Amino acid sequence: MRTLCRLLEVSSSGYYAWRRHKPSARQVQDGVLKRLITAAHRRGRGNYGAPRIVEELRDNGTPISKRRCARLMRELKVRGRKRHRRRPRTTDSTHGKAVPTNQLAQRPEPTGPDQVWVTDITYIETGEGWSYLAVILDLWSRLIVGWAVAVTLHASLAIAALTRALRQRRPTAGLLHHSDRGGQYVDEDYLKLLAEHRIERSMSRAGNCYDNATAESFFSTFKTESGLEESIPPNHRDVELASFDYIETFYNRTRRHSSLGYLSPVAFENQQLKNDTKAA
Repeated sequence: MRTLCRLLEVSSSGYYAWRRHKPSARQVQDGVLKRLITAAHRRGRGNYGAPRIVEELRDNGTPISKRRCARLMRELKVRGRKRHRRRPRTTDSTHGKAVPTNQLAQRPEPTGPDQVWVTDITYIETGEGWSYLAVILDLWSRLIVGWAVAVTLHASLAIAALTRALRQRRPTAGLLHHSDRGGQYVDEDYLKLLAEHRIERSMSRAGNCYDNATAESFFSTFKTESGLEESIPPNHRDVELASFDYIETFYNRTRRHSSLGYLSPVAFENQQLKNDTKAA
């Protein structure tokens, strides 16, 4: 041992003192927190950074500051996924059809479910070509109420997502439907479906992506956290399966949303329903 200490330029007395040293209470606690952080990071599918992991731990009864969590994550060499700001263009507004004004900007923030839905379409590269994902998002709870995947940008894709949303939510008259100016949203069959359910229409201003920022933000999150941006799936079926897994299993039910007080969309809706029941 003296030879090893000499080679490492460490005094033997210093080495034996280190061996006898016991970790402090804070070091022991850091070790426990690291295990909890690793588990929370895994539950978040590797997507969560320090803010969401802090909320995850606090909800499970473990108090921790954001600063301490960030430090321990650096020591563990784990981090949340960063978004890539690249977005494809899927809107063709040269259809020449009449479009409604942007009513979304004139309305107050929704105070309950199925008051405002926003919708959009994005593309995903596969080994068989492009796949397209259409989603409909409830602006109040950020819940994805309808979605569909197809291999073309035909209006049938948007109709499939809308049909799914109507079947699941059964909204009352007066719901506002907001989209960009894409041809899918002025298709005759699409408009007929909206009219049958007495849904009001709203569209973004020409060339202004910020008018539909919530849907745009979801797609950025989806592509980053689903892993579809990091590796190209071999076929269209894999995109559909990945979309189902991310939206139905993770995003709607589990993923913590900063604008919802770090609750998932389903948890947020359930909490509000419980509060309304108590108030009544």
